[in-house]
Amino acid sequence: MKIAAVLQRVLPPVWLGMVLAMAMEAQLKFSAPGVTREVGLGIGKLVFSALNRAECAIAVILAIAFFAFKAEQTARIIFGFLLTVLAAQTIWLMPRLIERIDQIISGQIVAESSIHFAYIALEIGKIILLLILSFLANRRDEQ
Repeated sequence: MKIAAVLQRVLPPVWLGMVLAMAMEAQLKFSAPGVTREVGLGIGKLVFSALNRAECAIAVILAIAFFAFKAEQTARIIFGFLLTVLAAQTIWLMPRLIERIDQIISGQIVAESSIHFAYIALEIGKIILLLILSFLANRRDEQ
C-alpha cells in the first residue's frame, strides 16, 4: 500500500481523536480542585495553541497525501472544507481568543463576546468533516 493511502486512512481519525480529547480537556480542567478561572484559561491557551500547531502539521501532510497523490474527489472536497475551518480558527479566532485570555489573566475586564461560540461551532463542524473524511478514506478498502 502506498504511503499516501496509509496517511489518508490513518491521519483523519488520529486528528479527530486529538480534537475530541481537547474538547474533553477543556471542560474537565475547570472541575479540578484548586484550578481557578485564570489558571484554567492559561492551561487552555497552552494546550489549544499546541493542538493548533499539531493540526496544521497534520493538515500539511494530508494536503500532500490528498492532492499530490490521487485521492477521490469527494475526499478532496471535504478536506478543502476542513482546511477552511482550520484556517479560520488559526488566522482569525485563535489570536482573538488568546488576546481575551491574556486580558482576563492580567485582571482586565473584558466585554462579553460570542467569539468562543464561533470557535465551538467551527470545532463541531471540524469534527463532522473529520468523521466524513475518516469514513471516506477507510471505505475504499471495503469496496
